[in-house]
Amino acid sequence: MATIQPFHGLRPLPELAAEIASLPYDVMDTEEARQEIGRHPLSFLTVTKAEATLAPGTDPYSQAVYDKARENLQAYVAAGRMKQDEKSCYYIYRQMMDGHIQIGVTACVPVAEYRAGIVKRHELTRAEKEQDRVRHIEATRAQTGPVFLTYRCRPEIDSYILRLMGEREPVYKFCAEDNVSHTLYVVDNPLEVRELTRLFTEVPAFYIADGHHRCAGAARVAEERERTDTGVHMIDEMPEYEYFQAVLFPDRMLHIIDYNRLVKDLAGHTKEEFLQALKASFDVLPQDRPVKPASRHSFGMYLDGSWYLLRAREGSFDAADRIAALDVSILQQNVLEPLLRIGDPRTDNRIDFVGGIRGLGELVKRVDSGIWAVAFSLYPTSMGEVMEVADAGLIMPPKSTWFEPKLRDGIVVHLI
Repeated sequence: MATIQPFHGLRPLPELAAEIASLPYDVMDTEEARQEIGRHPLSFLTVTKAEATLAPGTDPYSQAVYDKARENLQAYVAAGRMKQDEKSCYYIYRQMMDGHIQIGVTACVPVAEYRAGIVKRHELTRAEKEQDRVRHIEATRAQTGPVFLTYRCRPEIDSYILRLMGEREPVYKFCAEDNVSHTLYVVDNPLEVRELTRLFTEVPAFYIADGHHRCAGAARVAEERERTDTGVHMIDEMPEYEYFQAVLFPDRMLHIIDYNRLVKDLAGHTKEEFLQALKASFDVLPQDRPVKPASRHSFGMYLDGSWYLLRAREGSFDAADRIAALDVSILQQNVLEPLLRIGDPRTDNRIDFVGGIRGLGELVKRVDSGIWAVAFSLYPTSMGEVMEVADAGLIMPPKSTWFEPKLRDGIVVHLI
């Protein structure tokens, strides 16, 4: 069974929460982060994307960046802008975007449960990104952003969390510039903490929705610390480094949106040749408007100023295979690899991925720029598909899921 533990979170002062809370480090590039910090100097991006506070051109993986992250985190504390809770707490985190509400519990989860497979993954990690998280955690001595976890909904947990929310006032309540509202409640009553801990012991497994690199990085830090045993802060008689910070949401509340693709060229094909080759696996239907697929196994394609609807033909994929039947696999196996020569989308620089939150207009803009040749819009992967793949011990193709709204960094920090 899965377990959670409360912790002494480092948090912004209430009046500064909206200014400090930031989008995750990996949803924007350095220049976008630099611009955001220019608008909001207190943004937690100064810690999570510290290269944006250094000279342009700074290597984001240089030691200077990690040193700057530590310095910037310490500056929040030294200036009194962030303080650590004296009691061990859980934090209820409510988000609302376009009428969609998700409510989760911010807690610590044992690294041992990640190693044991109780915390289940569905993606592979990249070594350089994993190492980046290790170095960031070690430099700051903190997990500066949570892992996004989910679990199969349990009504008794839902009802208890709603009761806790109804019995107290939030410590933070603000609406960010992207119109996502964020509300945080602190649960520090020992009896309530104990009951919330107990309720989660009935959950058989957690699933990583987002944050595979953060989770793997925390596990590697723990492995190294176990060899040197430098931990001083403890949770439940275990060193802080043996836990990673997470926000846990019931699966029924989560919202996965489309995760779309761009490719730089047609791998030597003319437009006409490419369209003809697609007809081996798809019905190719010209459209007079942007295509946002309405069902599984259908795709939008933007090519040379025109939109097309692609419908996968029966027999073009193995419907009985969990991985092969995913839309991301159908596109990879029938288009990206054989026609556009994208063998490994994790490493090929001829492909890029665009979260659906940016809209289909982003695909049009980038293809019309001439830098990219073709774009594909996809139907979102379902939460059920993600959990089935994880339960089977399988790995989804890269960039299969895009969750919205994104969790904010800097609302609660776990110090190790």
